Amino acid sequence: MSGYNTPFEALGEEGIRQLTNGFYDYMDSAPEVAGIRAMHGKDLTPMKERLADYLTGWMGGPQRYAEKYGTVCMTSPHKPYAIGTDERDQWLLCMDKALEKIGADAELKQMLKEPMFAIADMIRNRD
Repeated sequence: MSGYNTPFEALGEEGIRQLTNGFYDYMDSAPEVAGIRAMHGKDLTPMKERLADYLTGWMGGPQRYAEKYGTVCMTSPHKPYAIGTDERDQWLLCMDKALEKIGADAELKQMLKEPMFAIADMIRNRD
């Protein structure tokens, strides 16, 4: 049995910030995810902050994103972008690489696998 019930308990806010940094660092450097990198501005700092805030609440911690932006709807902000299965899978690859980078254990990766897929797939707005 693990020592945590939620991903937030496993990572804490600092761990989620490290995860988010690893996510965007991989996106910024890996040619296989150039498709989703092109959807972001040159400076990834604002997105790092937003994703960290979102994941903090989504993983069971304080609702930082809702406190700042009033909603946690993820489909509206992504509507202007053509997001299909390729882009979804690139996003998931970035998250997998970030989880590896922070040394997430197998239990945490398994805890996140299906929910991460579900949220990435929910953002998809084309085939």
